[in-house]
Amino acid sequence: MKRFIGFIKKEFYHIFRDKRSLFILFGMPIAQILLFGFAITNEINNVDIAILDHSKDATTKEIINKIAASKYFSIKQMIEREADIASVFQKGHVKAVLNFERDFSKNLIKDRKATIQIITDATDPNTANTISNYVNAILQQYQKQLNKDITIAYQIVPQTRMVYNPELKSVYMFVPGVMTIILMLVSAMMTSISITREKELGTMEILLVSPLKPFQVIIGKVFPYIFLSIINAVVIVLLSIFIFKMPVQGSLFLLALESILFIISALALGILISTISATQQTAMMISLMGLMLPVILLSGFIFPISSMPMPLQIISHIIPAKWFIIIIKGIMLKGVGLEYLWKETVILLGMTVFFIALSVKKYKIRLE
Repeated sequence: MKRFIGFIKKEFYHIFRDKRSLFILFGMPIAQILLFGFAITNEINNVDIAILDHSKDATTKEIINKIAASKYFSIKQMIEREADIASVFQKGHVKAVLNFERDFSKNLIKDRKATIQIITDATDPNTANTISNYVNAILQQYQKQLNKDITIAYQIVPQTRMVYNPELKSVYMFVPGVMTIILMLVSAMMTSISITREKELGTMEILLVSPLKPFQVIIGKVFPYIFLSIINAVVIVLLSIFIFKMPVQGSLFLLALESILFIISALALGILISTISATQQTAMMISLMGLMLPVILLSGFIFPISSMPMPLQIISHIIPAKWFIIIIKGIMLKGVGLEYLWKETVILLGMTVFFIALSVKKYKIRLE
């Protein structure tokens, strides 16, 4: 056991003496979280929405049909009560709810004015704002057709309400995404580089013939990165709370557990990358191209997944970062617990077990 503890200490000393490693570990997180604070506007397609139609008359049905016929929205659910709106958003099934007032058609004819409330999930402020603008455009087009042949115009008044992020702060979008990128790259890339460095220098064989067992060598190599990745996660959360004034609505304990689960998943990926990489440069290139780009493009961090082509939507399901971003937004912004996030947690746990099993199998093959 003393040898094992001494080996772990040696790994910490090795990291702290390498200036490049320290820059990647601590410089990159601070730089990314500051640089990614710019608003990003994107088009949307096939966004899932819900309808709450109190009126259920011919006019509301016509408007709903026009919205459903557009390429921008897909009606996921029809709800009956306003009390169900919060639950629908917490489950993450929809990005917006259209709430038609009672006697919509009657009010439109009698008072020449009727109201639609547009309630959007503003955990992604740019998408929420885009959804509101698209619905307004459809309503204006319908209103223009309605008023084509009459003197006194009918007026449909949309009222927009943003939930979870009423001020549309972009920090609510980029903090979860940047945290995911940092934890993925620090855990996976640094682990793969660390192990391939031992291979490249020819010291891995020396370690494997030492009194330490092979699994102890691997655990010893990855343990410091678990510790350092947790520090990065804590730094990001503290920066988001105290500098960017981002609230954490849910359980910090659950957030910590989910973050550790994601870190372990990324570490397993790093070990897997190291099995197919002979040099540090190869490992770094695979990590950047095979992990960073999918995390940014296919995780839902910047681009709405529902707007992507179907093949990319299917591929996004195997990206661990996608599920972690859903989890972290649910905890930090919506304040939901495991009862709403159990499915994403089980998927992430299953991926972690799969990556670990595959990594162990690959290493056995390489070591035999």
